[in-house]
Amino acid sequence: MKGNAQLRGIVKRHGDTTVLHGVDLEIGAGEFFVLLGPSGSGKTTTLRILAGLEPVSEGQVLIDGEDVTHAEPGARDVAMVFQSYALYPHMTVAENIGFPLRMVGTDKATLAQAVQDAAARVSIGHLLQRRPGQLSGGQQQRVALARAIVRQPRLFLLDEPLSNLDAKLRLETRLELKQLQRSLGVTTVYVTHDQEEAMTLADRVAVFMDGRIVQIATPREIFRRPAQVAVAGFIGTPPMNLLPATWSGDRVLLEGVSHRVAHTAPQDREVVLGVRPGEMRAGTEGSPARVEYVEELGDHCILDLKAGGQRIKLKADTQAALAEGEQTFLSFEPGSVHLFDRASGQRLN
Repeated sequence: MKGNAQLRGIVKRHGDTTVLHGVDLEIGAGEFFVLLGPSGSGKTTTLRILAGLEPVSEGQVLIDGEDVTHAEPGARDVAMVFQSYALYPHMTVAENIGFPLRMVGTDKATLAQAVQDAAARVSIGHLLQRRPGQLSGGQQQRVALARAIVRQPRLFLLDEPLSNLDAKLRLETRLELKQLQRSLGVTTVYVTHDQEEAMTLADRVAVFMDGRIVQIATPREIFRRPAQVAVAGFIGTPPMNLLPATWSGDRVLLEGVSHRVAHTAPQDREVVLGVRPGEMRAGTEGSPARVEYVEELGDHCILDLKAGGQRIKLKADTQAALAEGEQTFLSFEPGSVHLFDRASGQRLN
């Protein structure tokens, strides 16, 4: 099966600024692989290097074992969908979709059939004679997808393709995109800063921070066992509560209150204690806290609390919600705790 891609020791510099610090990555054939990270973390640069749109300062790019580091984009057999869709406004939808095949001299009958097939796959067969200016954002995005898949490329590269759609359409298109990728069986590399998008689409995720990959794993593994404080604070809605604490034996001392944890420290150490908002409990025991604000979200709510000098979020059932200004005590199950080294940010448990 074609579509295996490797990045080996990729370094990218812009003058004195290094934007990628030795990125190593292997993407399996047929995999839906997501590059996730905040703005400026290096994920789009990595995608553009894979596409051949950016030269590397150091390192190697391989596709199906072939070194394409210095190959032109057209020689790599990859197709890219940009955030802006990049459609030709003077062409019809059919002409936009067929453009990559026309550029390589495909005969008219083969081209027409390929355009029909690609349009049908993304449900825009009825729009072929329209121009991009007559289409909605969602329809334009489908045209861009059809243009990418019409050539049956080795790699399908997508740079934040859903970011211009409204929330409802983004959810619908996300599901359709995953189904499309599965039906095509094409290796897909997808860039996003939206961790919910990454979690729902990806077979595996590479999390980028400051030009480095800090974790590669399945979405479930990244959520359950973030490798670093930075990942823990980025993944989850709302993200994990991260609190300075002292770990001693099987207890952590948080704001002067001792809580039991499921792991034993070999020696006393300063840590960052991580607890997801859904694992926090409000009751009669634990660290004293005050409800500052209640975010109503229909079937559940988020309580914003202050415990000593720390701000903490707690996800609660709407029926069990506390009122603003109310005093409570916060606790958590020992097994729900994530512990990170205070100095390095690396996971400990």
